[in-house]
Amino acid sequence: AEAAAAETGAADDFYGMSLEELEALTSPNAPIEAVEPALPVSEEPVIEAFVADEFVIEEPAIEEAVAEAPEAEEAAAEEAVAEEVVVEEAFAEAPVAEEHAVSDSQVPLAVDLEDPDAALDTSDLDVDLLDIFLEESGDLLDHSDGLLASLRDNTNDRELVVGLQRDLHTLKGGARMAGIFPVGELGHAMESLLEVVAEGRRELDQTGVVVLERAFDRLHVMVTRVGERKAIALPANLIAQIDALAKGQPLAAGEAAPADAAAPRAPATETALDRKAAAAEEAVAARAVPAYTGAGLAPLSAPIDGLGDEEEGGGVRAPQEQVRIRADLLDRLVNYAGEVAIYRARLEQQLGAFRSNLGELGQTTTRLREQLRKLDIETEAQIIARYQREGDTSEETFDPLELDRFTTQQQLSRSLSESAADLTSLQGSLDDLVRQYETLLLQQSRVSSDLQEGLMRTRMVPFDALVPRLRRVLRQSGSETGKQVNLKVDGASGEMDRNVLDRMTAPLEHMLRNAVAHGLEAPADRKKAGKPEEGTVRIQVMREGSEVVLKVSDDGRGLDKEAIRRKAIERGLLKADAEVSDQALYGFILETGFSTAASVSRLAGRGVGMDVVYSEIRQLGGTLIIDSEAGKGSVFTVRLPFTLAVTQAVFVKIGDTSFAVPIASVQGVGRISRQELDKQLAGDNPSFTYAGESYAIHDLGRLIGHAQAKAQDSLQMPLLLARSGDLRAAICIDQVLGSKEIVVKPVGPQVNSIPGIFGATIMGDGRVVVILDVAPLVRRQATTDREAELAAAAPAVVARRIPAVMVVDDSITMRKVTGRVLERHNFEVLTAKDGVDAIEKMAERVPDLMLLDIEMPRMDGYELAQNMKSDPRLKDVPIIMITSRTGDKHRQRAFDIGVNRYLGKPYQEVELMRNVFEMLGMEPVNG
Repeated sequence: AEAAAAETGAADDFYGMSLEELEALTSPNAPIEAVEPALPVSEEPVIEAFVADEFVIEEPAIEEAVAEAPEAEEAAAEEAVAEEVVVEEAFAEAPVAEEHAVSDSQVPLAVDLEDPDAALDTSDLDVDLLDIFLEESGDLLDHSDGLLASLRDNTNDRELVVGLQRDLHTLKGGARMAGIFPVGELGHAMESLLEVVAEGRRELDQTGVVVLERAFDRLHVMVTRVGERKAIALPANLIAQIDALAKGQPLAAGEAAPADAAAPRAPATETALDRKAAAAEEAVAARAVPAYTGAGLAPLSAPIDGLGDEEEGGGVRAPQEQVRIRADLLDRLVNYAGEVAIYRARLEQQLGAFRSNLGELGQTTTRLREQLRKLDIETEAQIIARYQREGDTSEETFDPLELDRFTTQQQLSRSLSESAADLTSLQGSLDDLVRQYETLLLQQSRVSSDLQEGLMRTRMVPFDALVPRLRRVLRQSGSETGKQVNLKVDGASGEMDRNVLDRMTAPLEHMLRNAVAHGLEAPADRKKAGKPEEGTVRIQVMREGSEVVLKVSDDGRGLDKEAIRRKAIERGLLKADAEVSDQALYGFILETGFSTAASVSRLAGRGVGMDVVYSEIRQLGGTLIIDSEAGKGSVFTVRLPFTLAVTQAVFVKIGDTSFAVPIASVQGVGRISRQELDKQLAGDNPSFTYAGESYAIHDLGRLIGHAQAKAQDSLQMPLLLARSGDLRAAICIDQVLGSKEIVVKPVGPQVNSIPGIFGATIMGDGRVVVILDVAPLVRRQATTDREAELAAAAPAVVARRIPAVMVVDDSITMRKVTGRVLERHNFEVLTAKDGVDAIEKMAERVPDLMLLDIEMPRMDGYELAQNMKSDPRLKDVPIIMITSRTGDKHRQRAFDIGVNRYLGKPYQEVELMRNVFEMLGMEPVNG
């Protein structure tokens, strides 16, 4: 019996499994008493025999290890004395307030075997269980990283220690259940250290925090490799360091363990039989430890009260019920919600058109009633006149109603009046229905907006989900450069679109590496400059309107303007005598291949990075602004759209084409007189001043290869004021159509590769409108000769311009028929239902020709023609009057006002088009 107990004890030492590990192998929540009955009594002799046979083979190795142990212990004791002296001297010289200044490089590094370059053997693993573990471990490690960051500043916070201990306990149990034993072993060692700290048997200093950070980094690497189905090695020396901290022993730099000793615990590639044997041995060993009561786990179940916010107090957040959903499914749902919004916009547009037609019907009914009233009066007058004539010639007196022809005429008149009344009633019913539909559509719009907003919220993830990864990047960069650095994050609870956050991960990592490699000084240099030896990199996350603002700053030396200038001159990007602003100078670091590093390292010097960062930010529709102060540090401000699925956009028109521009890059809309514009374009650097800032003038037509903007409908040229980083541009356009919320649709890799195209959106009428990113267009055009372009583009504009003809008539039929005739001859058609409507539309757009009726409500054709001839903007617009009033009196009055041609209704198409072409001075195209 004693021999069996000794063998089982050796098994426990060899495999390094404690009773709580067996608890994780069987059931994470099972009590200790439940483990023993799980092993049938009848199988005990077989298990013990198996253990005895196996350890006969391993005994020589164990004896050699025991024989070498005294020598190792003596060496460790000597090193411990030396380490204690060094540590005591360090603590004696440094005040308590500077305890956090212990750097990674001051803590001995545990050197372990590298992970094998082989695939993970999953033949004996439950793949489903493995995937569940990987999913859970990611959340656990991210949460633990946040607690560890808080623990770095407050090592005496027991709640943080207990929170970390709980996470590691869950991680360890899950790893062993999934068969990933190296993760379980490292997690167990870390949990044991935290258990000692939680019970007050040991104090956790900054050295312990550094070791824990290394251990968490190693856990991240191991879990990532397992997720990629790659084999992992047991970090034996790192575990030894953690065990030494738990026992209060000094740390020693570990050596790479030999291959045969690298796995004193169960490796991740153990067979199922090995795991069952280990579990059985653990069960046998458990019977030899009756004094164990599980008290060591008591702190894990202790209640935690009064925890504050994790950012401030580092507390542990209460678990919430959550559901996981595939990202592609969520994206499809958001896309469907966007489609609903598009169809809703189309319904609103069609309902608006129906409402307009209903208004036309109301006006037509009113005219019909007026005409019938006149018909009734005329009929009554004719009846009375006839009666009088009949009375003069006839001896018998007849009542007018006794005459059949008058009775029939009056009945028809009354019937028409009743029909008009029916039309009025029907129009009222339709009007009521439209109001109800508008109310229903408004309600549906609210629900649809709530649905879309809710789905968009599901795509939002807090920025702090990325913080653990950024902390690891910063720790790694600091370790490689020998610099002490701490990451501070403000507003990490702010949410961002998952796609935006995913695409910004790599740029943020590069900016952090740049801050360490280029920005922060070495500890000795910082001390000389009167700064703390530990540098600080700060990330601020803010929400401003429809944008998310990320500020990445450091307290380092700042950007070297002279070095940037020298490099720019050397590469031919800047003339030696050129005077440029600081912002323009900082912009050179965004050029491809631009680097001021004296040597190439793993972190910097290759000139590849900031240009990629800037390119990604631009593709997301964002901007980057750089600011720096010598000796104080640098600030990189990134502005991104809150979401990529829905955004506000300004719609502009150039020629016959409409474009959308994200409102995030639009500073405003301005106007410039044509005289001032011509004066600016005649100079070398045409510009427009707005809110104290100068904007370079560009033409959207030339930027996109269209005809240049003319804006002939207005006395002033509309300008779209765009801003992107250090770029300021005032872009000439033909017309600003307004702004609205749009659903951004991808355009595919073929179109997306064209500079300046951000995406596309679908309008309510089904049209596809391209969304422009104006910054790349302006940069591409900035170096061209503007004057040469103006001279070359002017003739082409005249040749390609399509004349606009306005048809003003109160009859819908006349407007539609005449409009179709003009469109067949390649004219742009504008319509107005009366004189007032025409004046309102001509305030925005001046037509090249007007076709005008005389009799219209509110303002007739004569009044409109008089107003146009008295308006300097409209007096040169030729007018062709088309009316049923063909008398000489009406014709002469029209010519006296200034009407150019006068045609009667119904007109002949050939005659109409001949007059149109003559008035416009054009040759007939067809017909």
